[in-house]
Amino acid sequence: MYWPKIRQRRAAAKRCGRLKVGSSGQAGREDLNPAVLYPWRQRSSGGLSRVKRDWIIPPIRVLENSKQVPENLVQIKSDKIFTGEVIYKLEGPGVDQDPKNLFEIDDKTGWIRTMIPLDREKYRSFTLKAFALSPSGERLENPSTIEIVVLDQNDNRPNFSQKEFAGSVSEFSIPGTSVMSVTATDADDPTTDNAILSYSIIGQESIPPLRINKTMFGINNETGAIYTRDVGLDREVVQGFRLKLQVADMSGMGLTSLANAVIHVTDINNNRPRFSPDQYTMSAVENKVDFVIGWVNATDNDEPGTGNWETKYTIAKGNPSRNFAIRTDPVTNEGILSVVKALDYEFQEVHTLTLTVENVNPLSNKAPMNPVSSATVVVTVLNENEAPRFNKDPIEIVVPESVVPGTVLASNIAYDPDNAKLKYDILRDPEGWLIINHETGEITARKPFNVRSPHVKNNIYNAVIRVRDTDASGISTTASLVITLRETNDFEPRLFPLMGTVCSESGRKTSGLFLTAVDEDLPPHAEPFTFHLPDINVSANWTIIQVNETHAVLRPLVELETGEYAVTVLVTDSGTPSLSAYGQVNVTVCPCGKDGECKTEAAAIFGTRVGVSFIALLVIMASIALLLLLLLLAVAVGNCRRHHIKKGEGLLVGDSDEDIRDNVLNYDEQGGGEEDENAFNIDLLRNPVDVGPLPISFYPPVSGIPRGKQPLRKDYPDNLPSPSYPRKPPADPTDIEDFINDGLEAADHDPNIPPYDTALIYDYEGDGSLAGSLSSIASASSDGDQDYDYLNDWGPRFKKLANMYDPR
Repeated sequence: MYWPKIRQRRAAAKRCGRLKVGSSGQAGREDLNPAVLYPWRQRSSGGLSRVKRDWIIPPIRVLENSKQVPENLVQIKSDKIFTGEVIYKLEGPGVDQDPKNLFEIDDKTGWIRTMIPLDREKYRSFTLKAFALSPSGERLENPSTIEIVVLDQNDNRPNFSQKEFAGSVSEFSIPGTSVMSVTATDADDPTTDNAILSYSIIGQESIPPLRINKTMFGINNETGAIYTRDVGLDREVVQGFRLKLQVADMSGMGLTSLANAVIHVTDINNNRPRFSPDQYTMSAVENKVDFVIGWVNATDNDEPGTGNWETKYTIAKGNPSRNFAIRTDPVTNEGILSVVKALDYEFQEVHTLTLTVENVNPLSNKAPMNPVSSATVVVTVLNENEAPRFNKDPIEIVVPESVVPGTVLASNIAYDPDNAKLKYDILRDPEGWLIINHETGEITARKPFNVRSPHVKNNIYNAVIRVRDTDASGISTTASLVITLRETNDFEPRLFPLMGTVCSESGRKTSGLFLTAVDEDLPPHAEPFTFHLPDINVSANWTIIQVNETHAVLRPLVELETGEYAVTVLVTDSGTPSLSAYGQVNVTVCPCGKDGECKTEAAAIFGTRVGVSFIALLVIMASIALLLLLLLLAVAVGNCRRHHIKKGEGLLVGDSDEDIRDNVLNYDEQGGGEEDENAFNIDLLRNPVDVGPLPISFYPPVSGIPRGKQPLRKDYPDNLPSPSYPRKPPADPTDIEDFINDGLEAADHDPNIPPYDTALIYDYEGDGSLAGSLSSIASASSDGDQDYDYLNDWGPRFKKLANMYDPR
């Protein structure tokens, strides 16, 4: 259902006699709310069948900040009042809920009234529940909802969001350029004129004051955007503006508030720096570097401390050798001119420099088109006594190591800037290879160089040269002399080895003698070596085969007889020019065993076949004659001694022929362990054999051992025969070696003597043995009666034995 218009309601209320006026008696209240409400009354809808529905109750409106309190708002009634007494109750926010005690209801009359003035900015509306009860508390009607709306009044001023706003604008900005925006708020109802704001600028002041009087800025009264209105913003004239702002509600007709806005005029690079002054005179001492000679100044009207004000200086002219440099002082913006490369008074006394200056930031297109500022600086060079100078340091020379003494190595090595007379000397020359002219500085070789000197490293020899002027100051300078020695082919290669053995069988793969060469030169004047046989006659029997860069093998082409051969070999190095040398290789050709080793070393005695000189031949023949003479003497002495032995006067004569022992033992072998030692205990070697007059050094060093006491070996079967030992000594003393070897071989295979690897152990049987000592083996006569001189004729092997029996 809808809420009837006020006039219709009032008319109906009059007809029913139910229109009542609040206790205040104000007729104005009738324009806001109905006097009496029947919230429980129902009405019928149209049609034949009438349906009753609840009334739709409109909101109850009340002005905020009302000073007439308590103030009746509206009276509610129930139709049950015609049948009995009705009690009215009200519940909800503002009554019995927070915020409490804002509203109350008369339980008898149903009047709803305010208790205190309301504030719309705190509570915009209230929703309450109305009850109609019997005196007993029984509900006569269903609860009805009553809504109370607080109406707004313009009781709040608009407020700026900050007391002072700050903004900026570039100088020379065109009109209409946006600068900044300001904002304000109003707590009143935004749907009413109470909150419609309007902005305005009510004052302008320039910084510094009174620089500009015309209005430079405007503001949008609805949005608060501030913009430029006129031209003429020049930072060099005015740095900023202070604006006084106002905002008002009711579209500018209501309450107002004030604030300030400070606008800074920002700088653009519209001014070129200018030299002030543009002419300078300075001085600089020669031969010094990294020192300041003066300052230059440039001014700029742009804002200090910014890139529009900072300057950079350039030396545009007069600095071809880059002796000068200029930088900017970051504090004063001045240019600092310095010398970075030594000046030379003798070369140039005055330098005229042209400097230019520009800003760090590029120039704005709004700046006037003025030319770049420039300045002239005249620098006078001051003379001083200078030290002599070398043309090069280090002085580098490349010479062959075999340089001829007196060869000029270097000249014109130094000069004096002041044209003073110079004196030269050598401070360091460890090998003493150099001579220097003290007046001219000419360096010559004293003697040939040697690349193998310990003072030469990587073919480089270092010396130190000093030069000083003859003025009173005597200033001196040193320089290094670096001599690179170029290797030359100074030494011939030497063949090595010059002797060796070769198997006589030409078909052996291993037959041959490896040769190499030694060269004191360094590469590339040493290896690879080449070997060849220069003698055609020799090359018929021999050949030399190159193995690698340093070795070759000398090999027979045919099967040669055993003997010694002299083969001439030519070896050549790889130097430029190459050097060659002959070498005579004494090759012993001998029969070889399976292992490729010579069976005997006596093959060289049997003569020479090829290339033997006359002197060597005489030496060989003399050696053969001496050997034959010695053999004849040995045979004669041997026959003589055998004659004496038969008569009982020999060296080895005793009480019985059986006392002679011919067994030879190997005393240099160890091992066998305790079992071998326990297996036998030797008192005397078994099976004595008559071998004739052998030297006593061939007998074991035993004495005092009775015969027939030898224990048998326990680890070898008994009754095995012993091998046959040689019985007679050779007639020819030269066959003694074979005789002894045969005896050793028989002893090695004799099962009745200790094994090969067993040490001989002899028991101690006490004193008083009937057997004599070996030192006087059964001799019928005393040592003084024996003649042992013949032992000296038996050769070096019996010399020691002869010395033992020398009566002297």
